[in-house]
Amino acid sequence: MRRAKPSRTTGLTAMGVLLALWATTATAQNLHGALPTDQQLSRIDQLLPQRDVTQPPEGVDPVMFARFIPPDNQMTPARVALGKKLYFDTRLSADGTVACATCHDVSRGFTDQRPVSEGIRDQLGRRNAPTTMNTFVLQTLFLDGRAPSLEEQAKLPIINPIEMGQPDGKAVTAAIANDPDYQKHFLDAYGRQPNYEDVGRAIASFERTLVFLGSPFDRFLAGQQDAISPQAQEGWVLFNGKARCMSCHQLNPSNPIGSDNRFHNIGVAARHQDFEGLATKALAALRQNDGLKAIDELALSSDLSELGRFMVTKNRSDIGGFRTSQLRNIGVTAPYMHDGSMQTLWDVMDHYNKGGEANPYLDGGIEPLALSEDEINAVVALMFSMTDQRFADQNQAMFDKQRTTAETQRPFRDTALAMRQVLPFEQRVKEPPQRRGLDQPK
Repeated sequence: MRRAKPSRTTGLTAMGVLLALWATTATAQNLHGALPTDQQLSRIDQLLPQRDVTQPPEGVDPVMFARFIPPDNQMTPARVALGKKLYFDTRLSADGTVACATCHDVSRGFTDQRPVSEGIRDQLGRRNAPTTMNTFVLQTLFLDGRAPSLEEQAKLPIINPIEMGQPDGKAVTAAIANDPDYQKHFLDAYGRQPNYEDVGRAIASFERTLVFLGSPFDRFLAGQQDAISPQAQEGWVLFNGKARCMSCHQLNPSNPIGSDNRFHNIGVAARHQDFEGLATKALAALRQNDGLKAIDELALSSDLSELGRFMVTKNRSDIGGFRTSQLRNIGVTAPYMHDGSMQTLWDVMDHYNKGGEANPYLDGGIEPLALSEDEINAVVALMFSMTDQRFADQNQAMFDKQRTTAETQRPFRDTALAMRQVLPFEQRVKEPPQRRGLDQPK
């Protein structure tokens, strides 16, 4: 059996060594395990050299980039500078220990590399933290799409009781309003004093600069045949064919991150949840309050989190559905899935290869793939080739770590299902039917 091999990469390896070192030496004495702020700031200055932020990043279609910037928050240097300051400021949290950068750590692929994130008072939420890289192109934010824009997304963690814990927007503003430096930054950026709405706008502006699309895979698509390994090239053929990845992970100039921006039930939560019972509880809770803040709190504080998109739409077809994750930089943003339950890309491939986990709401496109071990390794090699070259050494380290884990641990592998020796419905018909008659809103 051939092992998956990472694609060939060039340049900027010293920077990658630093990143890997920082990521592995962050200790428990750092707040919530995140790299210290001064080191994160130093790192991001290396990753993102000065450029004209009013123009689209290199390699990004200007028409597409402009489409995702709201008229009231056009990109300016002052807004990006303010957003950067806010992104790394723990004063935005109720106890002064959590910033955006705590769960979206520069040294950890702009995630925290935990199954679920840790907020104030060491509270654990119910969702894995997606990377803030390349979020400029997402049509909705959070894994259930509850926020319609980056501006709205940026505000909600600050007032979520499990994450940053401020009671409301007024408390957020009060935490920084008397700081002369902030007063100047807000006046320069928006022409007014600090306020909660502009906090969200500024952080969104900064996050739109976190564009990392310069991978070996991109050089391969541009015509450099040896930019990725032959094994990864085989993975690309499988990606567009037998493995059926392209069904949800389309990649093209107008959609460079490999997400269809849609929501799918792929059966991850089905292993341990009664969707019908949870949906009934959710509808009762949402009758009391179905505002965005209430949904945000339920998504992180209860088992209702497993309902995914249903919490936003209340549509049966959205039960257990989560947005298709981007493929960019996937090698450095483990663990995977909305609950962080899969430690390696081999786990992810095993899950899809067997056709997900059977449940009444499973997406119709999920079915066994009958991929061999060599074919799984090829697709994994392809995915590791999609990491920006600025993270080359960390990507290699993560590949080695995941491969070592996969050699002894494959908890999601089911060869009989994958090879259609057993069909998914055979197991379902042996199980007692779930309750019918889910009470839908009139």
